[in-house]
Amino acid sequence: MSKFLLAGFWLLVNAAASAQDARQIVSDSQVRSRVKSERYEGTLEMFGSTGKPGIKRWTYERMGSFGESKAILRFTDPPELKGLALLILNHSDRASDQWMWTPAIDRERRIALQDRSTRFFGTDFSFEDLEERDIHLFDYKMLGEEPIDGAACWKIESKPKESKSSQYSSALLWIRKDNYVTAQVESYSAGKLARRIHYSDIEKVDNIWTPRTVEALDAARNSRTVLKLEKLQYNVPMKDEDFTVEALRRGNS
Repeated sequence: MSKFLLAGFWLLVNAAASAQDARQIVSDSQVRSRVKSERYEGTLEMFGSTGKPGIKRWTYERMGSFGESKAILRFTDPPELKGLALLILNHSDRASDQWMWTPAIDRERRIALQDRSTRFFGTDFSFEDLEERDIHLFDYKMLGEEPIDGAACWKIESKPKESKSSQYSSALLWIRKDNYVTAQVESYSAGKLARRIHYSDIEKVDNIWTPRTVEALDAARNSRTVLKLEKLQYNVPMKDEDFTVEALRRGNS
């Protein structure tokens, strides 16, 4: 084999190894944060490009493995949103199923895939940002290392294998090297930054390294939402029947 062909061969090998390493890091990050269930009370403070900050509150419950989990969040404040709830059923092979309960009209509505890019009730999270995606739905590429908040991180590019399954064409992930916690995610659409989600105030809760503050930036609107996780609990008893459309209605009855 000529030197040229040999060099080309090793470039391909190294590229494949890099992709595998990137995927393994993302997988290890998920494994280290694996829990049977979680519950918290969230305080969300919105900072718009204009106007005064606004505050919302919700409760969040989740059970199951990453990519196959079920979650329900319910707004508790302000009064005009109280009782509004979202059910998310995540799947390892496709986008999640989502239903929203609106108490004012006493009915649930399924969130269509094409509507997942819309903002979730005045916050800077979209419906898609609230779901989980299995790592096998993405291709990964190691871009190197870059610190976030002074912590050494791997910088990894992620692209959905099926472009129509996501509003984002690509994302950059920063995963901390010390505890494998995701420190930041930048999501891009058509090459432009669409949303940045930053994770901070990382603490060990029930032996799980956990960000207690999550900040979402909507780049187009220049607005951001800061989510604080309060009264966080892991591995609390939960039942499958608590994560159904019927349970969505019952919880607001």
